[in-house]
Formats: sequence, structure tokens, C-alpha cells
Amino acid sequence: MKIEVLIKSNLILDNPKKVIINLMYTYNVIGDKLNELLKPFELSGEQYNVLRILRGQKGKPANMCLIQERMLAKNSNTTRLIDKLLVKDLVTRNVCPENRRKMEILITNKGLDLLEDLDPKIEAFDRFFADHLSNEELEQLNILLEKYRQL
Repeated sequence: MKIEVLIKSNLILDNPKKVIINLMYTYNVIGDKLNELLKPFELSGEQYNVLRILRGQKGKPANMCLIQERMLAKNSNTTRLIDKLLVKDLVTRNVCPENRRKMEILITNKGLDLLEDLDPKIEAFDRFFADHLSNEELEQLNILLEKYRQL
């Protein structure tokens, strides 16, 4: 469906404006669907992102700076996210023995188990959106989005 119809606009939008509105609208659609998927697990998309980053460390601790660098949403409050994951026993936070000003964050077995339960659901989520496009279209979309981000 055309973006003008979705947002009920009577204006004729030029292509640069259409692209921005389409990207923002699509971002919200995907975010809403992801939040629906994560809600029964009492996780936000940002908390899920932190858990995936920590799983990718393969047992090595991560500091707050590393997590923040790898976050999809760069404006996330990493400390607040870690605090919420600590309460749920999904991560641990310890003082680094070599540098007492640095905190080391690790995913717990409970966090790993949660991600293992979520993996097939997230894979189906990804496929749900991708199934509307061919592999070539997906590749082209990735190229175009990466090109668009080059500021």
C-alpha cells in the first residue's frame, strides 16, 4: 500500500520526503511487531539487543562502552538496560579486577536459555518480513539502505 494512503495524506509527496516517511513508518511497524513478540518474555527490543551482544562475546565479559558501541539504538541508556537485566537474573555485573572503574557484564545461563527459546521465534519474525521479497530484492534493499546511511 502506498505511504500516502497509509498516512492519509492528500499532499503529493516528492521522492526524498516519501523515502523518509516510508523508512520511519516501516521502522515503527517492525518495532511494534518485535515488541509484540518480546512482550511475553518481559523484554524490550533494547534489552534483547544487549542479550544478543553478550551472547556474541562467547563467555568473555563486555564493558558498558563495548555494549553501547554495538547497540542498534545508539541513544540507549545502557546502564538502565543492564540494571533491568540484572533484576531478571539474565546478566551479571562485576568490577573488573584490573581496572576497578570498569564493569564487566556477562550473560547468565538463564539469559542464554531465554535467547535459545527466542531464536526460532526471531528467525520466523525475520522470515515473515523477508518473504515478501526475493533474495535479489533483499540484497538490493540492503545495498540501498547502506548507501542511504552514508552521511
